[in-house]
Amino acid sequence: MPKIDVYDIKGEKVSEIELNEEIFGMKPNEELVHAAVVNFLANQRQGTQSTKTRAEVRGGGRKPWRQKGTGRARQGSIRAPQWIKGGIALGPKPRSYSYAINKKERRIAIKSVLSSKVLENQLTVVDKIAFDEIKTKNMVTALNNLKVEGKTLIMLPEKNENVQKSARNIEGVKTTLVNTINVYDLLKYNKLVVTLDAVKKIEEVYA
Repeated sequence: MPKIDVYDIKGEKVSEIELNEEIFGMKPNEELVHAAVVNFLANQRQGTQSTKTRAEVRGGGRKPWRQKGTGRARQGSIRAPQWIKGGIALGPKPRSYSYAINKKERRIAIKSVLSSKVLENQLTVVDKIAFDEIKTKNMVTALNNLKVEGKTLIMLPEKNENVQKSARNIEGVKTTLVNTINVYDLLKYNKLVVTLDAVKKIEEVYA
């Protein structure tokens, strides 16, 4: 089982924790991680793009010129696709891009990324994160104490308004909950800061 140090928000080591090997010590499955990211991005697409076909473009009810004798190519409507301001042939229409992937595959993808965070020393475990008030300075100080730099994802076991609102104005920092984590966010943010309770909850959910 992989072992990792546990710190307080002052940056001091307070204990050690043994992580569940099935979640934090497995061999990452890159194929499933890629599939989960593609699925997440596809599900975010709105699919509202729309173009008009020749039947929907205004005008073009009259044949522009007679069929023969003009020396020009025959035309039936000025709203045919080859005309300027004509209809679009085979253009996009509103549609849903969302699709589902196997629940087991999604879970393996999340565990794969969590394991890679441990392997790359990008996981920091904190005994708890709690503030008496909503203050960005408190979160900045805590991250500096933990020596966490760059894009950082803070994972909490449950909603905590003081912590979440203290972090929302810091560029490159995002908070998330255990029950809303996704592969895309885990990959997007280099550093992962997890509270001790969040680790236990992850092990309960994904074991």
